[in-house]
Amino acid sequence: MKLMTVVWTAAATAATAAAGGVATDPDGAWYRRLRKPDWQPPAIAFPVVWTALYADLAVSSAVALDSSDGADGAGSATRQQELTAYRSALAANLVLNASWSWLFWRARRPWLAAAECAVLTASSVDLVRRTYRLDRRAGVALAPYAAWCGFATALSTAVARLNAGTTAN
Repeated sequence: MKLMTVVWTAAATAATAAAGGVATDPDGAWYRRLRKPDWQPPAIAFPVVWTALYADLAVSSAVALDSSDGADGAGSATRQQELTAYRSALAANLVLNASWSWLFWRARRPWLAAAECAVLTASSVDLVRRTYRLDRRAGVALAPYAAWCGFATALSTAVARLNAGTTAN
């Protein structure tokens, strides 16, 4: 893994975290009034888990982007297309990741946020698949990110369902 690659993936991931963080307000009156499922983790779990997952995403993506383990070799046209597609998939995933916070917290649209989170989960599963194709160890390491996004989809959906019709500003 090259230093500049991890710097770029870390910067992109940090920007995603910051963009989502700006929108997030777990202490706001609107969120406190929402009903939540009994199985929702404690509030402290979210920053702890997301920090670890963002670090994992930055490093796993850097490893995948700098890998030369592909069947076509590092310099082939097919390999370069695969890397270009990977960068696009990563960028789309990061945009989806930050967007959830804006839809849920700022727009106060839990159902829309839950639907968007399902798309984020599909994107995350695809990113794990792409990462695995470029570097198997990095793909396995990134799997918890997709799993957590799946959990976030279930949690978002549960919150939306518990508050149907009561979540307006």
